[in-house]
Amino acid sequence: MKLSENLEHAFNAQITLEFQASLVYRQLAIELDLMDLSGIARWFRAQADEEILHAHKFIDHVSDRDNHPRIGAVQAPVAEVGSVLDAFEAAFAHEQKVSESIRSLYRQAEAEGDLDSRPLLNWFLEEQIEEEATVSEIVGRVKMINEDGPGLLRLDEELGARLPVAPAEPR
Repeated sequence: MKLSENLEHAFNAQITLEFQASLVYRQLAIELDLMDLSGIARWFRAQADEEILHAHKFIDHVSDRDNHPRIGAVQAPVAEVGSVLDAFEAAFAHEQKVSESIRSLYRQAEAEGDLDSRPLLNWFLEEQIEEEATVSEIVGRVKMINEDGPGLLRLDEELGARLPVAPAEPR
């Protein structure tokens, strides 16, 4: 079943937002590399790669529905940060923005009676709960550390142990 024109536009806006999220995380990785916290930077790069996978899930859905996926204009991220806390608070704010966008997309699909979008959107609703919880927990831990050098180095080591995300394979 083909997406309505309004839903196609809304899904394409979400595709664009997912690519923007990737760039936000990529910029945060740069900022943390500049702070000599390569482990945290690696964590942010893995998050950036994950956002690309999310964009591809939406692209595939739009394409599979016989519509035309389009990437809109992506705003360059403004993410100069002065501390690790600033970086994770910026990440958390962006995750909240993405979550609200997905909830809005879900409401729009429901209003149009588009049942075929439910499985994808349900997956993303659960994913965003997990994303927000993860970043929120890290924010709490960074606040607890309070810029303590040994604490930051331990967090850097821990977050740096995250495995990279496998790139999306073309279909």
